[in-house]
Amino acid sequence: MEIVPYARRHLEPILAVATTSDFSATLASDPERAHRALSAPGAVALVALAEGEVLGFAHAITDGVFQAYLVLLLVAQEARGHGVGRALTEQVMARSGAIRTDLISMPEAEGFYQGFEHAGPWSGYRLYPPGADGASGAAGDEG
Repeated sequence: MEIVPYARRHLEPILAVATTSDFSATLASDPERAHRALSAPGAVALVALAEGEVLGFAHAITDGVFQAYLVLLLVAQEARGHGVGRALTEQVMARSGAIRTDLISMPEAEGFYQGFEHAGPWSGYRLYPPGADGASGAAGDEG
């Protein structure tokens, strides 16, 4: 598996993965808007590929210093359970330049984030890459 930055050539297969998720149907509803979001300033959009096929993608927005927000993480149904989502999440955190990453999870995906450091009774998580400053903070503790 290879994880690469989003490029326009990835848009159609990304939208095909997005249409399999009710949550991401809006992304697929307007391809030009989707491209603008994935390539916007402050966006970190990554694509997981195997033999040229899109396995999944992650999209985050970041200030490049303190904060990133994981907007979307989608993995093709047939690629789930093989580390694609974890690799994409770790790469988004590493490439965002931020010391923490926040997200809101769909209930059915909450188990996926259990291996990342998080706290709080809500479905939001603050993820810290290994060795990051502030790694002892909990979700909701910082502004």
